[in-house]
Amino acid sequence: MTILSGIIYVFTFLSLYVQVFFLLTFFENKRKILVRKAPIELKEYPDVTIIVPCYNESKTIGGTIKSLLSLDYPKENLHLIVVDDGSKDNTWEVIQEFTKYPNVKVFHKENGGKYTALNFALERLETPFVGCLDSDSFVDSQALKRIMTYFEDKETMAVAPSIIVDKPKNIIQGAQKAEYDMAVYNKKMLAFLGGIHVTPGPFSIFRKKVFDELGPYRHAHNTEDQEIALRMQEHHYKIEHCPDAYVYTVAPNTVKKLYRQRQRWIYGFLRNAMDYKRLLFKKEFGTIAFFTIPSGLVSVASVIFLLIMLATNLINFIIKKVVQIKTIGVENTFSGHTLNFDLFFFDTKTIIFISVILYTAVVTSLLIGRTIVEGKPRISFDIFYFMIIYSIVAPFWIMKAIINAIRSKEASWTQEIDKRDAGMVK
Repeated sequence: MTILSGIIYVFTFLSLYVQVFFLLTFFENKRKILVRKAPIELKEYPDVTIIVPCYNESKTIGGTIKSLLSLDYPKENLHLIVVDDGSKDNTWEVIQEFTKYPNVKVFHKENGGKYTALNFALERLETPFVGCLDSDSFVDSQALKRIMTYFEDKETMAVAPSIIVDKPKNIIQGAQKAEYDMAVYNKKMLAFLGGIHVTPGPFSIFRKKVFDELGPYRHAHNTEDQEIALRMQEHHYKIEHCPDAYVYTVAPNTVKKLYRQRQRWIYGFLRNAMDYKRLLFKKEFGTIAFFTIPSGLVSVASVIFLLIMLATNLINFIIKKVVQIKTIGVENTFSGHTLNFDLFFFDTKTIIFISVILYTAVVTSLLIGRTIVEGKPRISFDIFYFMIIYSIVAPFWIMKAIINAIRSKEASWTQEIDKRDAGMVK
């Protein structure tokens, strides 16, 4: 066995370990997973402000604000701050239509990036709770009530929702729906372990105390929702996950858009992991230090080593055939032989066996997440889309993110939207 194949064994085992560890966590805590179907009432309704930062979102911003105004929450206790971050389209004109609502404030500022729009609103905050909703997302009417029940625990400082792909229209969005369903399960398991490392932009709710004590959002390589969670973990602030607070997001509908989005996410994770390397393997930081960040790094590394292994074996195969052709000719090289490629080009049955177990664990996790979201473990084609598309494309966006992280090259929030809009124009 070569050193390279040995490394692949190690990373595959670690990836399997993560999945098994999550499953054990699930079976230990499954009775604690709260999924409420009927409307609920709170003992009290604290004032909550939802910030909606937007840039060139004229097509979706109206629906986003309407979904917030439709929340089953007393209107006198719900406040919206909509911040147009220097849009180039007619976003400002669209949000002006909502100034007629007394609980909606709209602002326009020069473009500075999402985190500056969030901080602009934080400076005007007057409520004890605050959240954010991305302008391409929509909330379930019960989402805020369900989240607020977790704040009955005075130790809880932030609560993340369950994000679901809104009405997938093609196989690319279908693959993401399967991924997001699995993410619901993963997020809840991390909550049980005290290891959440992202408070996602779509509708995570915080106590105002978080920003009063830890400061505002930071640029954080365009992943400010991850950096604030890591900052909270460093200061031992409790982050929860509300599995039945559903938020619907518009997912990228092409491989190119998905590639750009995930490249930015992986780049942000790698850079934030480097920024918070002081947390790694420190006992006082618990799960985030020994499991969450390391397992993320292992996942990235394992995909890269797998890609290298595949490329190496493929190149060796081609070289071998070229040498044979030059030595004995094309006819003799392929006479009586068929091209036989072992799965993943591995000349071993053990790694295939482990990989089958790993993929089975992944599908099991996805079905558990889907049960939380839909009430039953429905099997559909989007699971296969997810397995195939991500297996093929993910190594490339991960590799690009690593290269960009080494070069400290990142794409801004507005650049990504500008590229999206340019593609739509074409």
